[in-house]
Amino acid sequence: MKIVLFPTVEAQRASKFKAIADPHEVVNANSLKDAMDAIVDADGFIGKITPELLGKAGKLKWVQSMTASLEHYVFPDLIKHPSVLTNMRGIFSDVVADHAMGMVLSFSRNLHRYVMQQVEGRWAPLGGEKGRVDFASGPGVTNSIDLKHQVLSEKTLGVFGLGGIGKEVAKRGAAFNMRCIGLDPFCLEPSKEIPQPWPMERLDEFLKSSDYVVIAAPHTPLTEKLFNLDLIQKMKHDAVLINIGRGAIVVLDDLVKALEQGLIAGAGLDVFEIEPLPETHPLWKMSDKVILTPHVAGYAPPIASRHLAFLVENLQRFLNQLPLLNGVDKSRWF
Repeated sequence: MKIVLFPTVEAQRASKFKAIADPHEVVNANSLKDAMDAIVDADGFIGKITPELLGKAGKLKWVQSMTASLEHYVFPDLIKHPSVLTNMRGIFSDVVADHAMGMVLSFSRNLHRYVMQQVEGRWAPLGGEKGRVDFASGPGVTNSIDLKHQVLSEKTLGVFGLGGIGKEVAKRGAAFNMRCIGLDPFCLEPSKEIPQPWPMERLDEFLKSSDYVVIAAPHTPLTEKLFNLDLIQKMKHDAVLINIGRGAIVVLDDLVKALEQGLIAGAGLDVFEIEPLPETHPLWKMSDKVILTPHVAGYAPPIASRHLAFLVENLQRFLNQLPLLNGVDKSRWF
């Protein structure tokens, strides 16, 4: 068999792939021309396939994406092509779920606001006198509870998208004794945390029932621009929208309107319609009710080794004619 790597991977990785594949051929293409020449009789391809490359492929059976997201990867000819497409979903699930839960905790305890006060050197429990109950005091000391601070065990976590990341988000919510509900257009498999996933037909009820709505869905033709103003305003007025899925799912201009009009209480975003988010974008000025991170939810030290281990596993499976991991429904982009 013959495997083509393109764009070029670093020498150490390429050597590992070649050692595993021996006696099969592995071509680490240094240029598009090299890739075009090599793919003519290749059986497998690891990297970024293009219409031009696919058009030259005469016997391609397997294409491995280097990413989990596929909205910038799939194209009509690839969808129709008989080759199996696999992606990297799963290696980021726990890391991204940690990020999402960090946002939930920040909003529930106003941590993002206290960080801003810390920068100013300002001691100011949020909520004011009406939002506090003194339970003990002494000379120079007042112990109090801010009633605006939430107890997560009294809140409902709504997870939109029940793939690997969504399920991990639900696990974390359940660990805080939150009521967890989940909705997915395609995945209705029960789990311990979400024994009865909701279908898309219950989307309005899902939004009205959730105190935190966490978007953990991929960018697909169905989800693109789904969270517009009409949909967002169906959420509770004191609810928070968190997007660690894909930026194209939430219409940013509509989200700004919803926040400005008080239709929802806050938003936590790691992904955006436009990246990088322009310096002049109004979301930057909403730090009292918005948490923004620059598409880093998937960053963590173990990711590189997980990425390599997955590629090695799927390469071995392909060469030994075993079922591949992470097969993709190309027409759905996931």
